[in-house]
Amino acid sequence: MGIPDAGVRTDSFRRLLAAWGASSVGDGVLTAALPLFTAVSTRDPVSVSVVAVASVLPWLLVALPAGALVDRWPPRAVLIGSLVMRAALTPALAALIAAGAAGVAVLAGCAFLLSSAETFSDSAGQTLLVTLAGTDLERANGRVVSTETTGVEIAGPLAAAGLFAWRPEFCFLAVGFAFAAAAILASAVTAHGPVPREPTDLRTEVFEGLRFLVHQPSLRTVVGVVGLTALVTSGVNAVAFLHAIESLHLPAASVPTLLVCTAVGTLAAAPLASRASQRWGSGPVMITALIVLAAGIATLAVGTAQWAAWLAYLVMGLGAGAWNVLSAANRQRLTPRPLMGRVTSAHRVLAWGLMPLGAALAGPLAEATSLRAVLMGAAVLVAAITLLAAPRLRGLVRS
Repeated sequence: MGIPDAGVRTDSFRRLLAAWGASSVGDGVLTAALPLFTAVSTRDPVSVSVVAVASVLPWLLVALPAGALVDRWPPRAVLIGSLVMRAALTPALAALIAAGAAGVAVLAGCAFLLSSAETFSDSAGQTLLVTLAGTDLERANGRVVSTETTGVEIAGPLAAAGLFAWRPEFCFLAVGFAFAAAAILASAVTAHGPVPREPTDLRTEVFEGLRFLVHQPSLRTVVGVVGLTALVTSGVNAVAFLHAIESLHLPAASVPTLLVCTAVGTLAAAPLASRASQRWGSGPVMITALIVLAAGIATLAVGTAQWAAWLAYLVMGLGAGAWNVLSAANRQRLTPRPLMGRVTSAHRVLAWGLMPLGAALAGPLAEATSLRAVLMGAAVLVAAITLLAAPRLRGLVRS
């Protein structure tokens, strides 16, 4: 039997997945270590906010042109180049930390540059995934979601905790090694380059991707639901820990275990989602995933015992994991290959752009009403989004 040209069983896809895994561990360590070092070294909430904003800002300023450039250039080369840049920046940051020269400006500058490089690697990785997976998009995204969850939410933070207790700069050295390993693995991936096309100016290309997203009804629905649920769930995340401590009397030291429950739910949902979509179709499973997400938020809102918090986060992980797998697969399936980078970036801009708004609204709303009211309102909003999107989602093809 010959080796398949595309699919999750090809050597190139396995190498891409391995590169994804290595970079996800690096992202997990970085996500935990950078804000922690900023907080410990400055003891200043404004400085912490400045670095946090610098980490997010590239997704609003750089992501759209990055997606257009990824559509112009070979995605494998872009992925390797962005990983190499991140692999070089983090040891440099480690050296500055060791020398006592990593002030707020240095931390914010590195955060901005690292996230800017990530906007390129994210679009390039998505483009390569579509090229290598062929029609096997659900299973491919299931494996990617599982790999990302393990690296970013479990392995990375655990490694960061151990390394930070030893010496903080070792966290950033480890991140550099992880990105370097990812670049080496990505260099072993073989994939066809983009189809040659007539060059135009970058602004025209960016708007071409946005126009396609807006005018394709099914794609508009999928990406719109992603943006709206990101808005709502960011509000949930902003107040959920406080609710767990004050309303459910969960010990503060136990709060991080809630994120582990979410990761476990996501890991369980990722392979199940692709199998369920093969049997019942993507649309019904995506609708069910949103209902499960709403149920998890409602459980957190109405629960009175401590175990309700762990159960709620597990259920939210199940719903979010299944949705993430199938929404990504259908976004990729609905997007023409020459527009993949731009649509991927537009999708990220929408999600990341609305998240700060949700987080900003949740606190004042909770102060005016209550933590439970905000969480229950979020559950109702997710249910309403599901109801509105269901007719369009039902039309998505069976995988």
